[in-house]
Amino acid sequence: MTVLAPALVALHLAASLVLAAYGLHRVLLAWRYVTHVSHRPRHPPHPPDPLPSVTVQLPLYNERYVAERAVAAAGALEYPRNRLEVQVLDDSTDDTTEHVARAVAQLRAAGVRAVHVRRQCRAGYKAGALAHGLTRASGTLIAIFDADFVPPSDFLLRLVGEFCDPSVGMVQARWDHLNADTSILTRAQALQLDAHFAVEHGVREARGCYLNFNGTAGIWRREAIEAAGGWHADTLTEDLDLSYRAQLAGWRFVYRDDVAAPAELPAEVTAYRIQQQRWAQGGVQTARKMLPVLWRAPIGWRVKCEAFWHLTAHLTYPLLLVLAVAGLAAGWVAGPLYREWLLLADGGLLGFATAALGVFYGVAARARDPARWPRRLALVPVIMILGAGIALGQSLAVLRGLGRRDTPFQRTPKYRLRGDDSRSWHGAAYRLRDGRAAVVELALGAGTLAVASGAIFARLAVPSGPAFICAVGWLAVGGWALLQRRGAAPPRVHSAVGPQSLSAPEREVA
Repeated sequence: MTVLAPALVALHLAASLVLAAYGLHRVLLAWRYVTHVSHRPRHPPHPPDPLPSVTVQLPLYNERYVAERAVAAAGALEYPRNRLEVQVLDDSTDDTTEHVARAVAQLRAAGVRAVHVRRQCRAGYKAGALAHGLTRASGTLIAIFDADFVPPSDFLLRLVGEFCDPSVGMVQARWDHLNADTSILTRAQALQLDAHFAVEHGVREARGCYLNFNGTAGIWRREAIEAAGGWHADTLTEDLDLSYRAQLAGWRFVYRDDVAAPAELPAEVTAYRIQQQRWAQGGVQTARKMLPVLWRAPIGWRVKCEAFWHLTAHLTYPLLLVLAVAGLAAGWVAGPLYREWLLLADGGLLGFATAALGVFYGVAARARDPARWPRRLALVPVIMILGAGIALGQSLAVLRGLGRRDTPFQRTPKYRLRGDDSRSWHGAAYRLRDGRAAVVELALGAGTLAVASGAIFARLAVPSGPAFICAVGWLAVGGWALLQRRGAAPPRVHSAVGPQSLSAPEREVA
């Protein structure tokens, strides 16, 4: 037995223990939700009299399919017209600007105070647009919605009462889903987001820990944004970054699970991959930026520990790759004793991971949809395969987040999908045509599966569970992405990354 074998086994053990710790944390979140949150009565405060002034901000970039609907939904909010302002922050480089101008004109004709704001350049991307709009906003409260969100008309009236408490800096509503039944991909995403909001947000708020604004479907106290230093563009998750800075500055966040704003889930595997990579890179950038500050802050250890688990959750992806590679390699070079240990460790870890995810998502499914929760629980293997399938891209995003290289903000394209509308977007603009990542995933999946299977059949190695999961995930995600790419239309608009310069000078239509 070479010196390499003990090193590989030790690496495998270390990765297994850390991944098991993250899994245990999810189980604890689910347990705390069941015992402390699910039966907790909530008595939402009544709206104050007089109502505070509100500016609704709609940051847009190349959203021709949903821009007019977003503007119309903002104008339909039930709120006194003299206390409401709609601010469309339009950084588009295509005909979205024409759609926005038309929609804003309709709002103004209906008596809504609406403005169409254009910048000279996209400096800072979404964070830059929000900061630019804030300098012109008239409201003491700032409600923010992404282009694909359709808030209910009573959204503001149901939430502004929370700001009667002068310590409240932000109120986050739950995300609902316009197209959860489009495909198995959107159904899996819906369950993931339901768990994030119901379980994670619910538990963190109940235990007095930090939670985050999710970039949309929330209301900020303007004073809280300014006291925390405003919007920063040095991470790809400006919402997460500002959330932690505001709470460190003493502001309290509220999560309202009873108020939901529906939105569109990515129907393309490639779009889902890009969205997850942006969240992973931005989350790690925020962790690198904020964890040292949190560690030194005069806050409780419970808050610090939960913030650590929250901000470092995406490290599980490179750990999964390490586990798969170390397990596969150790199975070749280790002796019989190590091989038996590896087989036992892999089997135990996979069993625990499956059980942990089952508990976590099962609790969320039962909380959100008691009648269908057993059917939704069947999505757990799909979520595991998706997670393994995007692990390589997520790991690269984590490495970019740990580094200091600036990368552009890549938005998730939206097509105005609803219900089980599974094919109308196939010929739409904004389709993502780059198939290189899918080809790499297919090659990795086929190669890993061949090496692992060949070694087992030749009795040279033990089966590596994580390696097989990654192989199946790469084959599934890569193959699915290439199949969807066949229906992509030729690009008819600027790319999602887009140039920094806009086609029109800064202007405000007021």
